[in-house]
Amino acid sequence: MRLGLLVALGAVLGLTVPSVATAGPGLVVGAVEDDVRASTLVGAEARMSTLRLAGFRAVRITTYWTPSLTTPSDAELQVLENVGAAGARNGVRVYVTVMHPGSRTTPLTDESRSEFASFAAAVVRGAPSVRHVIVGNEPNLNRFWLPQFALDGSNAASSAYLALLAQTYDALKAAATDVRVYGGALSPRGADNATGSRPTHSPTTFIRDLGIAYRASGRDRPVMDAFAIHPYPDNSSQPPTVAHPLTTTIGVADYGKLVFLLGEAFDGTGQPGSSLAILYGEFGVESEIPADKVALYTGSEPETTKPVPETTQAAHYEQALALAFCQPNVEGILIFLSRDERARAAWQSGVFYVDGTAKTSLAPVREALDRTTGGSITRCPGVELVVRATYLRFGTRSAARRGVFRTSLRCSLDCTYQVRLENADTHSTKLVARGRAEVGELTSVDLGSRALSRGRYRYTLRLVHPVNPAPPTLRQGPSFTLP
Repeated sequence: MRLGLLVALGAVLGLTVPSVATAGPGLVVGAVEDDVRASTLVGAEARMSTLRLAGFRAVRITTYWTPSLTTPSDAELQVLENVGAAGARNGVRVYVTVMHPGSRTTPLTDESRSEFASFAAAVVRGAPSVRHVIVGNEPNLNRFWLPQFALDGSNAASSAYLALLAQTYDALKAAATDVRVYGGALSPRGADNATGSRPTHSPTTFIRDLGIAYRASGRDRPVMDAFAIHPYPDNSSQPPTVAHPLTTTIGVADYGKLVFLLGEAFDGTGQPGSSLAILYGEFGVESEIPADKVALYTGSEPETTKPVPETTQAAHYEQALALAFCQPNVEGILIFLSRDERARAAWQSGVFYVDGTAKTSLAPVREALDRTTGGSITRCPGVELVVRATYLRFGTRSAARRGVFRTSLRCSLDCTYQVRLENADTHSTKLVARGRAEVGELTSVDLGSRALSRGRYRYTLRLVHPVNPAPPTLRQGPSFTLP
């Protein structure tokens, strides 16, 4: 990573992160992409493998509840199970958003909330591979939830969404105790103006009012296991390192503000607040469409979008990944989308054009995704990552007698390794090889050749993380005698 980017990130982290306790090779990096939905397992496998090859290790898909439904159709359950199974085979975590299509179908009555909750529970029962469920989508926007305001101007959406979230949480947990339930899924902006032409709530107001509604409900158990938010920038030309300390907007750089708001809303209740896991459920940067691809798209680009060159798109994605990696409560970040939408008024934020061909941003974004999983996307203050060998095979005595000195290994994270062949009695080094491996990469290490005198020998391995180092991990093989 370039020094200027590291300095900028360090400055932002110092302003917005109250403390950095952990960070994460556990940060899940993925995409929002319904394109992986398929009616056959073969189709889902093909699409999922393409997603995984692009560097994504998670995907979020959507299933829609509509009034009167209490269970998805058999065909829909088959699609969900296909995606879940394909995800498991490719090492891709699957998130499923259960939502209604828009504000006209907002579940506001006891009956409709019961139907919605039953529908969500039927998803995890009918598709056992689905274990990460997001309840609703952007309930702080009038596009997805109405009414936003009561007649007296108070927030009607937060309390109504809380009722839906609580009932759905209970139904999901009754269906499968190991399901992880995500609440919120909030838009990053809103007007908080009951008399405006577009009634919306900011995430700041919505979270506070959600906490007020929770406390007023008297509930003594959680309504969610994690909190989802969509921290888009104000427009695509704005880097994710820009914070919003004086407004009600929440972007990736506003992590400290978000943790504070969650703590203010829920700490001291049955719902975790400041310790609540956070999922950045959508983050997108639109890129300019080159002249030779324009004919593939329809309509025109809104002036407010301000798309950027593909190099800038890649840089902004890298910056967002680096910021999220050093934010202790953040469990994942999902890029919206992997492939562009055709309508220019929609989203051209993918790393593939609408025809499936790669943008020039694909390679650097894939590298950034891999470095995030490997723990090398950036240096986090106070973070020490322990690297372990998930596979290790030292050379054998018979190979050594033939003059062949090799070791094979895989690292749990990105690693620098040192493999030594030492005299087991004097510990003097006879052969040594050093190098660097990416997370999960099967690496064959050739120590070269040397004529060795009679004696006892042993291989040793030393592993250290290249960016966020902890004390080294040391492994020794059994001793063997030559000749």
